[in-house]
Amino acid sequence: YYASIFFTLSLSFVLLMLVNVVHSDHQQAMAERVSLSSMLAKSQNDLPAKTMKDSYLEVHLPLGSEPQLREKYLTFHNTVRFGRILEDLDSLAVLISYSHTYNPELKRSPLSIVTALVDKIDMRHHVIYPDCDIKFTGHVTWVGNTSIEAKMHMSQFREGAYAPVLDATFVMVARDPENKRAAFVNPLNPQGAEEEKLLQEGEANKSRRMGMSRASLLKVAPTAEERKIVHSLFLNTLDTQTVSFRSRILPPNSVWMQDAKLKGLEICHPQERNIFNRIFGGFLMRKAYELGWANACSFGGCRPTLLAVDDILFQKPVEIGSLLLLSSQVCYTEGKNIQVRVHSEVFDPLTRQHNTTNVFHFTFVSDRDVPNIIPETYGESMLYLDGKRHFNQTVEH
Repeated sequence: YYASIFFTLSLSFVLLMLVNVVHSDHQQAMAERVSLSSMLAKSQNDLPAKTMKDSYLEVHLPLGSEPQLREKYLTFHNTVRFGRILEDLDSLAVLISYSHTYNPELKRSPLSIVTALVDKIDMRHHVIYPDCDIKFTGHVTWVGNTSIEAKMHMSQFREGAYAPVLDATFVMVARDPENKRAAFVNPLNPQGAEEEKLLQEGEANKSRRMGMSRASLLKVAPTAEERKIVHSLFLNTLDTQTVSFRSRILPPNSVWMQDAKLKGLEICHPQERNIFNRIFGGFLMRKAYELGWANACSFGGCRPTLLAVDDILFQKPVEIGSLLLLSSQVCYTEGKNIQVRVHSEVFDPLTRQHNTTNVFHFTFVSDRDVPNIIPETYGESMLYLDGKRHFNQTVEH
């Protein structure tokens, strides 16, 4: 509602131009960034307040008018690769954050903006046409001392007008030039009732995330209702002939959870690095989504449609040279719906250590009813309950 920027290049490349960090020599680039530390604010009070319009961006992806660009986004089914859209959303969220923190008196930003969390991506239209222009819009809707919430919307030009496709909420964090410690960001000054409402929604989102973290099944026991669900699943798989805790039988139209996995491996080459010599977050999201989609496709026996992306947490960066191990698991099903969890970890072949970097949650829908997923172990039962929580959150939202 404030400005328009037209790009025919990829958003990730635009981002590099914006922050002026395109260098062939990475070591030289990082050495130059160290000198920017003196430009950091000592407190948030030292920074001028910004409005939501200060960070508003409108970016056009001309799939309809630029056929040569279309090739990058096409699937073999002549649809749009949603993994590429995830990359673009990640780049746009960074662009929006830099726009919010922009200081015209500085030639270069001393901040390093990185993705902390993909809070939610809700699909409003499940078909993305490969030959129609796409428009991304977004701006900052909430800030903390060092964090920024960016809301984005994607629409597509169809039959003479732009129609909504998805809504996305990303949480970004500001770091010092070397990405070693937190840095302060400009406070946000809402203008009018609509912006006040967006700011309040941002506070509610923060509270909801904190509540979910406290209630995580990795920290506390399942609720009484969830314990009943797990016990019911156990009873439904008992062998009535032996009545043994060890003897389990798969119910009709069901699949054991351990048989609904799909794994992948990526060697982390410098081509996908960001300015900190680490793997670009959008690339990780694309690879995780494509593996999750493939697993849902294999499980359901047809091409699934994405309903939502939920709660992607960036726990640790992925270094260049790492072996990235991706493990996709169908963890919950209901009717035609398939909840997929993708776990990402890096393996250091020299130290033999595994470290979790990301956990991704995707909700897909099939065009037919899918088998019930059945856990066998306690750990799988926790995955089942976690998947059910994410699915219910998607449905309620």
